[in-house]
Amino acid sequence: MSNWILGLTGGIGAGKTLVSNHLASLDIDIVDADIIAREVVAIGSEGLDKIVTRFGQDILLPDGALDRAKLREIIFCDIEQKTWLNNLLHPLIRQNITSQLANATSPYVVLSAPLLFENQLDALCHHTLLVDVPVEVQITRTSARDIVSKEQVKSIIAAQMPREEKRQSADSILNNHRDIDTVLAELEEFHETFLKLAATSKR
Repeated sequence: MSNWILGLTGGIGAGKTLVSNHLASLDIDIVDADIIAREVVAIGSEGLDKIVTRFGQDILLPDGALDRAKLREIIFCDIEQKTWLNNLLHPLIRQNITSQLANATSPYVVLSAPLLFENQLDALCHHTLLVDVPVEVQITRTSARDIVSKEQVKSIIAAQMPREEKRQSADSILNNHRDIDTVLAELEEFHETFLKLAATSKR
């Protein structure tokens, strides 16, 4: 893979989407692992066909799409089913990610993934950028945005890699607990650095 790849990550509510949207506005190609994860189980996909074969038609919504809530319930209670699902989906997701990264045409390409470090996707990247905010900010933002309880948000955060571990793993950190103009100004400085790194790597 010849493209220079920036791995972009951040805990729930940290503001990763703000960053990827801004980089996209600067004509940088974004490969979004979340979107790919939805695509590999879309109607008509190989992933969905295999899930239906294993769990039956009850795993579908009336329109034929995957009933994600029902699938979550099944795998939450059964480690064997969760392992089967991961073994099915992770290779499909990785294959799509590597294909999209290879086909990107911008000066560098962003791989946006909330579980970048947890799923070892950072191994595909030349540099990693963590969008970081304090845990209290994650809880407040996410509960307001998704209209869910703070307890639910806490359990999601608890299932992700601890903030300090992410900070230690990342090559660069963007503090998103400031006013938006300051954050975007620093992001544009990072962008200039990434352009230089990408250009140097292609010489």
